[in-house]
Amino acid sequence: MELFKPDPVLGCLVEARGECTLCRGTFRVIVGTPMESQRPTKTPELNVLGLPLEPCCFAPQTGFYRDGYCRTGPQDTGRHIVCAELTLEFLEFSRTAGNDLSTSRPEFDFPGLRAGDRWCLCALRWKEGFEAGCAPPVILEACHQRVLELISLEALQAHAL
Repeated sequence: MELFKPDPVLGCLVEARGECTLCRGTFRVIVGTPMESQRPTKTPELNVLGLPLEPCCFAPQTGFYRDGYCRTGPQDTGRHIVCAELTLEFLEFSRTAGNDLSTSRPEFDFPGLRAGDRWCLCALRWKEGFEAGCAPPVILEACHQRVLELISLEALQAHAL
């Protein structure tokens, strides 16, 4: 088996070539560093203030991923990234707009909400409430920065707790 030196640029790879003793075919093996050290470092998700995203609420357990944070990802087509403290007025507005947030839906791990609960709302539903004059107050530290693609920071700040 022929061995090669580590790549001077990458520094971590060792390449070996040889011949299989069973089939006489040639093979090539590249040996690198353990996978753990090759994983990219996860950068913290940020809020609308440019700081690390803070939790929205753990009781009820909110967030698209039900981890307490208003995180988003490819599966979150509704963009549940606005952390809001719900009001009766907004709950009624949302119900009449076709999204009843007050009724429990266990099949979706949804407890049903009351005024005063904090919840990760769909960004566009919050924006609709804002345009209708009934947007609930928000917790800026727990609103994901991607909401700024849809809603201005000024609008959010005007409704900040």
